[in-house]
Amino acid sequence: MPSPHTLAETEQQVAQKLGGLPIDFEAMAVVSNLFRAANATRNYLERTVLAPHGLSWTAFVVLWVTWIWEPIETRQIAEEGGFSKATLTGVLTTLEAKGLLARERSATDGRLVVVSMTEAGRALMLTLFPEFNEHERTIAGAAGDRRVELAVLLRAVTLVVEKER
Repeated sequence: MPSPHTLAETEQQVAQKLGGLPIDFEAMAVVSNLFRAANATRNYLERTVLAPHGLSWTAFVVLWVTWIWEPIETRQIAEEGGFSKATLTGVLTTLEAKGLLARERSATDGRLVVVSMTEAGRALMLTLFPEFNEHERTIAGAAGDRRVELAVLLRAVTLVVEKER
């Protein structure tokens, strides 16, 4: 759902409220715009690409990570996807019920669970990901000929944050 205030209105209001404080407004603008862009992108992709397939963002991330790295342990999916094991368990249950993934105990360590794609899951990703990527192309188009530069800058931001963990 879009904000009732434009970005310009919000920035003006923030400047009025915080104008007397020692605040780095440029840093604040970078982080708040990064957050808004990420949320807007996620919501757009869920609504336009994923919802017609009955998938949430988290379910798509689980499918993507599993598709790329299969077979993969559940703890690795949670780490790669950036969500808790509890969240992952619920999503895996849903995806398994849809016939897209399969779980089994590790052959080398019975405490670990390994996830693989089913043929239906692989078939879905082969059709879904190109559609998803078309929408990524539309979104990235906002950066024009500076797409590579933007990707490099966003990777740099990610590295700074990940070092703070």
